[in-house]
Amino acid sequence: MQHIKRWLTALILVPLVLWLLIRGDSLLTSIMLALVAFFALREYLKIIFSGTDESFPNIIWIISCCASILLIASACFASVKLIILSLFLNFLALVVYVLSRFPAEPALFSVIARQILGIIYISLPLSLLILIRQTEDGILWIIWLFVVVFLNDTGAFYTGTFFGKRALAPKISPNKTIEGSLGGIAGAVLAGFILAQFFFHDFSLSLLTIPCTFLLAVTGQLGDLFESAMKRTSMIKDSGSILPGHGGILDRIDGLLPAIPVFYAYLVFIL
Repeated sequence: MQHIKRWLTALILVPLVLWLLIRGDSLLTSIMLALVAFFALREYLKIIFSGTDESFPNIIWIISCCASILLIASACFASVKLIILSLFLNFLALVVYVLSRFPAEPALFSVIARQILGIIYISLPLSLLILIRQTEDGILWIIWLFVVVFLNDTGAFYTGTFFGKRALAPKISPNKTIEGSLGGIAGAVLAGFILAQFFFHDFSLSLLTIPCTFLLAVTGQLGDLFESAMKRTSMIKDSGSILPGHGGILDRIDGLLPAIPVFYAYLVFIL
């Protein structure tokens, strides 16, 4: 039943995301990414604070949402300078928060450290998707990135389910195996090469995507393990329940988030 829910959710979400990317403009894409950032940040804060004796303050949630909006809006203007300014404004808001609460709350700096990690982990990579979209063939590259990352995840899951024997990281995620990891990487590299050739009809370019796909697959699996480590520390199974069969938004994009900056750098400096 869990597998059926997983595939039914994917069959609904995939066409919707493709329609928004292909038919929508940068503004619509930005709104979609802002909503994803809001849900993912909410789930992240619940995870990161649930292992402690404190709950995350609402003001931290508000600052995080504002920072996400600023980052995505800055990316819409294709301005790296504005993105840096947005990160500084987030830091400035946290400084004001600390000064207004000090010394009544002894865990202030622990709170703001978690918030800064969330912005760098979630909001910043999602804003980079806007910059990727604005490059030549940006929509095709985003689709290519999504396919590579999600096939890496799916390939690792099913290869590990049927052939997995040796645990990859037993202390973090006992069900993940070395065989599953290798199967995910192999599937992602093959799919990335075929899809690049189909999209761009350039064999040299397709060959250049092979090391990129390998890096994305490895990075995506590290992102998956990172979120698993957070959930295990807080003794949480899923980050949420908004996506039947998948869990929360963060459960679905945990491998995508660290892969986005890697792909953006590869796209800008190599491809």
